[in-house]
Amino acid sequence: MSSEKQRAVILASGGMDSATAAAVARDRGYELYLLHTSYGQRTETKEYECATAQADHFDAADFLHLTADHLSKVGGSSLTDEEMDVEEADLESEEVPTSYVPFRNANLLSMATAYAEANDCDAVFMGAHSEDFSGYPDCRPEFFDAFQQVVDVGTKDGTTISIEAPFTEWSKTDIAEKGAELNVPYDLTWSCYRDEEPACGTCDACAFRLQAFQNISMRDPIEYAERPDYTED
Repeated sequence: MSSEKQRAVILASGGMDSATAAAVARDRGYELYLLHTSYGQRTETKEYECATAQADHFDAADFLHLTADHLSKVGGSSLTDEEMDVEEADLESEEVPTSYVPFRNANLLSMATAYAEANDCDAVFMGAHSEDFSGYPDCRPEFFDAFQQVVDVGTKDGTTISIEAPFTEWSKTDIAEKGAELNVPYDLTWSCYRDEEPACGTCDACAFRLQAFQNISMRDPIEYAERPDYTED
């Protein structure tokens, strides 16, 4: 495919990290194939809405929506189990939070790799970053390195698919800064773990997001029930 434009599958959650990853991939010259998954998460309707809007914005060559409801049936996460509370934000904690969906990223990357192989794509992009892997074991750089080996030996001969997690050493603030530079449509993204509109402003996902925008002196364009100041003193 040396004479053709390279193709990349973007694991498009509907959130700001994956939207920024899509912008980075496009900036690198890739043609985009967006893959969005619904797995019974509390905000799946809003996330799907955002992912489809992003596909339009980035003029994606294809948009694929798959369900992975086995993840909610397996359970073990406050994102998929209504009987578990989504915890209040604790930006200093290094414990695995209740929002962790057991081995989710391996499931999603497997789906994305299948999609990439079927469409002769060269890469799979995921927006995981350093503040994720402090709490989520399947966001660690070592996980992506190991999964790359799985892809290398588990796809047909002659297939080269690069697993790209460009933000593994970045903070959320770094991502927001890069996204602002690349004009990412953050009004078409959603991060809240609890609610579909307005965002709660007090779960971990909202807190990290708001803090990132506050750190770069940019107003987050989505609506919040509360907008606490998460900047460090």
